[in-house]
Amino acid sequence: MQLWVGLGNPGAKYALNRHNIGFMALDTIAEVHGFGPVQKKFSGWLQEGRIGGQKVLLLKPGTFMNESGVSVGEAMRFFKLGMDALTVFHDELDLAPFKVKVRMGGGLAGHNGLRSIDKHLGPDFRRVRIGIGHPGSKDRVTGHVLGNYAKGEQDELIAMLGGIAAEAEWLAKGDDARFMSDLARRLQD
Repeated sequence: MQLWVGLGNPGAKYALNRHNIGFMALDTIAEVHGFGPVQKKFSGWLQEGRIGGQKVLLLKPGTFMNESGVSVGEAMRFFKLGMDALTVFHDELDLAPFKVKVRMGGGLAGHNGLRSIDKHLGPDFRRVRIGIGHPGSKDRVTGHVLGNYAKGEQDELIAMLGGIAAEAEWLAKGDDARFMSDLARRLQD
């Protein structure tokens, strides 16, 4: 069993924020792969399903970004999962918009959701880093991260989210390189 966590902030006013791309990715995966109904559990929202032959739990913490580790820690302990079962989908300032990279562990890059998970569980988890681009200067970061995607970005956003869901089977199988290459190829077409 795997636990895939999407980072974001709860509430309608945050729904289209760049910071909520983790929530958006999980919603798209759940829809494309026919996951079960949403259950309120672990201070968040949980859905169960299968991707390929793998059982996958999708968790969107309802704790706000800065306390994401509380929700993730509860779920990890309840299901008695090791760190190798955890994958976190999150926004990444240091990647160009709509670029997606996967890596194990690494730094926190000032991301409060990652910092919270690290505090509760440690740094050794797989991350699906979804590029939102950097606004150029530090004083514009908060507005950029908490800003909504522009109308002109909607087509690329939809294509990327659909691509992540379509190629999710490679993630479930642990083939991160194939996931990234197939997704990149799909987004070039």
